[in-house]
Amino acid sequence: MTERKPPGVSFESFVDKQIREASERGEFSRLSGFGKPLPNDSAPYDELWWIKGKMHREGASVLPPSLALRKAAEDAEEAVAAAVSESQVRRILGEINTRISEALLRPPAGPPLNLKPFDVEATVERWRAERSA
Repeated sequence: MTERKPPGVSFESFVDKQIREASERGEFSRLSGFGKPLPNDSAPYDELWWIKGKMHREGASVLPPSLALRKAAEDAEEAVAAAVSESQVRRILGEINTRISEALLRPPAGPPLNLKPFDVEATVERWRAERSA
């Protein structure tokens, strides 16, 4: 669409012609949203809609550090349950315990942390018991 509008041609017909020609060449069929329904527009207007959409697409989070660490601790518990070896369990617990210990030394902003490091040996014993059952 670098072509200039010729004099004497209305702007609307010039644009319509370019759109029609591009459609005939199939240039719109390669777009990422081609064939997908339009998003629901019945929601109230939000000035930050594009920021929220980008964050959702990229999996970004805006949780305060203390809540993000609580979420990481929950994820660590799920990862321990899915672990296939004792060394993997110990590695997962070691990583999250390091983060929790650092947060306890310098409390993060936001709500109270309410976490303490995992008892590695007790968790490994529980993991072994679940595997043997």
